[in-house]
Amino acid sequence: MYRKLLSVTVAAVLGLTSVPAFAEWSGKGELGASLASGNSENESVNAALEVKGTYDQWTHALGFAGNYGNDGNTATAQRWEVRGQSDYRFTDRAYAFGAGRYENDEFSGYEYQSSLAAGLGYKLIDDERTKLWVQGGPGYRFAERRGPCRDTPPPDNAFDCRNFAPGDSENSLIFRGDVGFDYQLTDTTKIVDRFLVETGSDNTYLQNDLGLEVTITGLLGLRVGFQVRHNTDVEPGIDKTDTLTTVGLIYGAK
Repeated sequence: MYRKLLSVTVAAVLGLTSVPAFAEWSGKGELGASLASGNSENESVNAALEVKGTYDQWTHALGFAGNYGNDGNTATAQRWEVRGQSDYRFTDRAYAFGAGRYENDEFSGYEYQSSLAAGLGYKLIDDERTKLWVQGGPGYRFAERRGPCRDTPPPDNAFDCRNFAPGDSENSLIFRGDVGFDYQLTDTTKIVDRFLVETGSDNTYLQNDLGLEVTITGLLGLRVGFQVRHNTDVEPGIDKTDTLTTVGLIYGAK
């Protein structure tokens, strides 16, 4: 039920179906290999896609990211995330936003984590070389923990189990905050960083994505990324922190 509610609400928040066809749209895709540590240890494949459209004072963004690994017999990593945000610009620097995200990670302590939030944002620095923005506001989190493994006897590694019992639901008010930073080192090299925090009574979720993007030619480039995800409240035996190192090709952005 929560998944359906989130899907409907995110679609309403983004308002993508009502954006005129003549809005300015841009996109960026990434495909590469990755090395993960934490609850999953593997070499895997990652993919990401982001599209953004602007019309008058509105900006809409929708993104997808996925990571999959296999040791030849079974999956060793299986995570995907969908996120979206709509901004309404008051001035050149100040705006209001509505955002949502949904995450499914088969190798975490949660069946899924999702959230909806709204608030205000401000561009602290916005010039050709450097961009720095912050935003924050209240929201609501929907999540469901994984229950115990129903296999008998349970495996030594709980994440080898594919028959978990239903877990507890965690639905609570949260505060969501974001910080974004872009710095153009040279004409062809850029550093990007995105930090997200969602904190509530049940759990605090932190995610930081640091990347180095180098233009090869035209719209084709190379990206090296390092992602850290952290949950403060997890079951015993589950790592609180996961990292993901990626190297891949990007297309569609300088």
